[in-house]
Amino acid sequence: MSLPPGFLDELRNRISLTQVVGRKVMWDNRKSNQAKGDMWAPCPFHQEKTASFHVDDRKGFYYCFGCHAKGDAFGFVQETENVGFMEAIRILAGEAGMTMPERDPLAQEKADRNTELAKVTEAAVGFFRLQLRTQAASEARAYLDRRGIDQVTLDRFEIGFAPNARQGTFQALTGKGLPAEQVTLAGIATKPDDGGAPYDAFRDRIIFPIRDARGRCIGFGGRAMDPNARAKYLNSRETPLFDKGRSLYNHGPAREAAGKGKPLIVAEGYMDVIALVKAGFEAAVAPLGTAITEDQLRLLWRISDEPIVALDGDKAGQRAAMRLIDLALPLLEGGKSLRFVMLPEGQDPDDLLRAQGPGAMQALLDKAEPMVTLLWRRETEGQVIDSPERRSALDGRLRAALKRITDPGLRRHYGDAISELRQALFRPQSRPWQPSGQRGQWQSNGPRGQWQPNGRNGQWKGRGFAESQAPLAATRAKVGALSGERLRTGLIVATCIRFPDLIDAFEDQLDRLIPRDPDHSRLTAHLLRTQTRDAATLFDEISASSLAPALESLMGLSHLAITPFLIGDGDQTRAAECLAEEFTKFTAARAIEDELAEATQDLGQVTDDEDATLAFRLSEAVRGKHEAQSPKGEDNAEQFGETSEARAEFHRLLSTAGQGKKIPK
Repeated sequence: MSLPPGFLDELRNRISLTQVVGRKVMWDNRKSNQAKGDMWAPCPFHQEKTASFHVDDRKGFYYCFGCHAKGDAFGFVQETENVGFMEAIRILAGEAGMTMPERDPLAQEKADRNTELAKVTEAAVGFFRLQLRTQAASEARAYLDRRGIDQVTLDRFEIGFAPNARQGTFQALTGKGLPAEQVTLAGIATKPDDGGAPYDAFRDRIIFPIRDARGRCIGFGGRAMDPNARAKYLNSRETPLFDKGRSLYNHGPAREAAGKGKPLIVAEGYMDVIALVKAGFEAAVAPLGTAITEDQLRLLWRISDEPIVALDGDKAGQRAAMRLIDLALPLLEGGKSLRFVMLPEGQDPDDLLRAQGPGAMQALLDKAEPMVTLLWRRETEGQVIDSPERRSALDGRLRAALKRITDPGLRRHYGDAISELRQALFRPQSRPWQPSGQRGQWQSNGPRGQWQPNGRNGQWKGRGFAESQAPLAATRAKVGALSGERLRTGLIVATCIRFPDLIDAFEDQLDRLIPRDPDHSRLTAHLLRTQTRDAATLFDEISASSLAPALESLMGLSHLAITPFLIGDGDQTRAAECLAEEFTKFTAARAIEDELAEATQDLGQVTDDEDATLAFRLSEAVRGKHEAQSPKGEDNAEQFGETSEARAEFHRLLSTAGQGKKIPK
């Protein structure tokens, strides 16, 4: 539905963000200035004790300095009420005393028709529920009892029974004055092709009403009591109300539960969802008798950023997981993914819960695997990869899968994860570092740099500036062994810890950093969350947390101990200049890396006429990479592009791509 021009602006003028947010938070009166509309509170989106959630009423925006949630009044209602954009507008318009604009005539006519059909389906719900209490439903009640469905659950899910009569439901509904054509249009009865009298769509089946996110009954699912029935489960046919590829069973209640922090679980069928909800996993949904569709996947992501797909532990469940991976890959984006739980063979969630209880299910959910793990398993499980040809075939399959990811940054991270898994399979290596002592300290054969707060004055100590002009040979060797990116991200993170005041100035660049080194990544996340702006306090804060090993690893980077502005009293001006330069280099290096990867991949797929152009692209990308990593800066860029190291990497990449190219002059 489109809104008329100016409607949203008028609505913004009538509402106060402070009032909207104030229903969900307790303001911190010490930090807040109500007269200026400058309000602070503990964030409603993550657990915290301090007031890091800021509302600027005059600008109409909120921002959390802890979890970085941000938006306006519409976004706040969407997030806290777990509703869509239009529903959020409807809620705020009602509070502001504004009438939602009328739809166009055709849309209104369609809405009126659907309203009438919903009356028919609601009447059918009541009829089916009454029939479950009759003598004819004794076998159905016995079945439900064996499945552990008590009266509370029957009422909660409005489970009913369709009698085994050709026109039992049809006659009951039309006898209440509902038009016969609407009973047929709602999918409750079917009109034969020969023009005869309509007959019931559901007969001798346990009935599960299907409701949309708004709570309207849009269709039904039926479980056959006759073991010889053609279909064990049967859904309503497609109607103006019901599109099974765009609907989820238990959608509305699951959305509400997920909004309160419950994990969203995707099961295969009605009984699995009912069993999960009954066991306390209230944010459970199921597709309606078919594999998950693209529309259903988008619905899931509107409810939760990372749904957990719990599939039966049989071959059919595994095949369903693999099909879902192919569906999801092109749709992935940062923060939107899937995790998977494969249940024990021969069991579905209902079986597991009845046999072992909720604890067993929770244990599986806690170990849910990311999608990249299942992708790797699909391509390698049961395969004997013992020859160059088989490895090449594996690489081709993985490249084809990763090409389907449209988000460049996400595709790069998937490639990194696959590379690590591939290296572990083909070249397992022992870790060069080993823990020593009871305190879990780490040791290596070389010396460790030392940089830490020294004394009450907050100065930082190193080996001294004089020594930093001539670092030890062992230090030079150790620095040379580190990758350029790890050196760079280590310097960035260390500088932000040493000068926390710079975090605010470089917050956007720090948020986009995404280091590959896991220790640097965790420390970066903490820097983006913390409100501490005193260097010594921040160092103690990290040291006292679970990030202590990551901080120790960072301190082990010897080049930090010979960085002049990090030691002694420090120089914040030089530190800021350093951060600006390093962030720029980091962004450039990642861009060059993407070009290098694309050019290398393209080399394996070109004709001879295209060789020169692609070879030149590759040569330029390699030259750019080595320029970015050059310790001598830009002064020697031209000479550095022709070093033996750069030319050697160019030859290696050509060889990897399987091309006998000549180096461009």
